[in-house]
Amino acid sequence: MKRMTYLAAAMLLASTAIAQDDAPRRGGVSQQAAARGLDCNAPPPTAVPTTGDTTREGQLKMLEHEDPQLAANKRLVWDMWRTLLNGFHVDRAGEFIHEDYIQHNPLANTGLEGMQSFFRALGIPPGEIPEAIPEGVVDIIAERDLVLIAFPRTYTDSCGREYTTTWFDLFRIKDGKIVEHWDPATRP
Repeated sequence: MKRMTYLAAAMLLASTAIAQDDAPRRGGVSQQAAARGLDCNAPPPTAVPTTGDTTREGQLKMLEHEDPQLAANKRLVWDMWRTLLNGFHVDRAGEFIHEDYIQHNPLANTGLEGMQSFFRALGIPPGEIPEAIPEGVVDIIAERDLVLIAFPRTYTDSCGREYTTTWFDLFRIKDGKIVEHWDPATRP
């Protein structure tokens, strides 16, 4: 009990110290630091780059789950990703996406038709559906009606330095189709 009291007090003190800043709160401390921008004269952060499994065998292992429904949900998301986002077979979206699909990415459209319109506007013709997600997968996690898939992503910072981070997509599944999607995307 004392440990919890000390932990609660420490958290309150830390949050009070952070709240002393007059800046509006947007995300956690790391997001606030990112919003301030980088000091290009300082050494780059030493964070360990994220990597993902690019092999079919490794990704299929991630789809396993003791609950057959959760295994099926993971497989649905993995198959959708390879078919729509890697292979650009937008006409097959209805196999994976519910017509009343709710989209929370601020750059994309909601609904099955909205999602298809968004991807068609990119003008990318359908191609081969890869055996595995080529950008690599850190993990695929399922619980209740949710499936989270994590990927390594490489970007260039405002100082011109390349870095790797992790991207997360979260999907809600209902009756064998994806009905909702969240990710950390922001508008430019």
